[in-house]
Amino acid sequence: MEKWLNTVWYGRASGAALLRPLSWLYALIVGARRGAYAARLLPVTKLATPVVIVGNLTVGGTGKTPFVVWLVGELAAMGRRPGVVSRGYGRRGDAPRLVEAGSRAAEVGDEPLLLRRRTGCPVAVGRERAVAGRLLATQNVDVVIADDGLQHLALARDCELVLIDGARGFGNGLMLPAGPLRERAGRLRTVDAVIILDGSRERSLAGRPVFHMRFEAAGVLPLTGPREAALPLASLAGQRVHAVAGIGNPERFFRLLRAAGLDVIPHPFPDHHAFTAADLAFEDGLPVLMTEKDAVKCAPFASSRLGYVPVTAAFSDDDARALLAIVTARIDPARTGR
Repeated sequence: MEKWLNTVWYGRASGAALLRPLSWLYALIVGARRGAYAARLLPVTKLATPVVIVGNLTVGGTGKTPFVVWLVGELAAMGRRPGVVSRGYGRRGDAPRLVEAGSRAAEVGDEPLLLRRRTGCPVAVGRERAVAGRLLATQNVDVVIADDGLQHLALARDCELVLIDGARGFGNGLMLPAGPLRERAGRLRTVDAVIILDGSRERSLAGRPVFHMRFEAAGVLPLTGPREAALPLASLAGQRVHAVAGIGNPERFFRLLRAAGLDVIPHPFPDHHAFTAADLAFEDGLPVLMTEKDAVKCAPFASSRLGYVPVTAAFSDDDARALLAIVTARIDPARTGR
């Protein structure tokens, strides 16, 4: 079903017309819900610390997790004490909890566990982001970053950042389920900034400033062991490998490996797939490379042939400065005169 929907949304497969009535219903529900929050008919919680929302308008991967890692690092370098809240998709239970470096992905979710291990900052998960945000207050946090929180309107926000996959854009431009949109594209007019991953070079979209992000591969690391054991990705150029990706847009990972000269046998899995050892039991003995998000779930059955390729979000110096200026102006109004 996921594969078919992606061909309808981003390819030329038929079927969107059949789903349009459901899209109209979905759009009505989304609009009514947003109106109810705007009118305060539904409660909105304001945290004691400023909140930065990182989200997207579409279903699927747009680079949010690497961007959150980048933003946490930049804010920490400025002397802030950031923390992250997340739904913790796919985990067992809904109760809010703090994520520890030794947590299991099944308990806290794959992306929150990745964020905790990569950044070292406090991370809390919970179905109610405001409750999870209050947990961060016990960790001496002074700014909360809500990962994938754009549609979680029960949490008040000071800054909204929307990411777009430049290669796929908004697909056919239709709302779910006929298209990939969670909200209409016009929602961009209300956000603070738009970040496009590997897209066109426009500087404004829907009247909002646009910044351009790219991914840089950090090398190939073993599933267990020190990061110092990393091999340059280019060292595997010409090597035939199995590439495993259970992310929103697996093809992006496969393209990254091919661009480095690897001979890729692709194995796409659904986003947040709960891997088992059998999923990786390829009989030819070739190396198996996966994303960092998948690696946090596959560590229990690590072997010498399994490795992962972490990516780092990067911006031009000008874009990084301008984007951070927008964020700090929203979370530090007293310092910026807002």
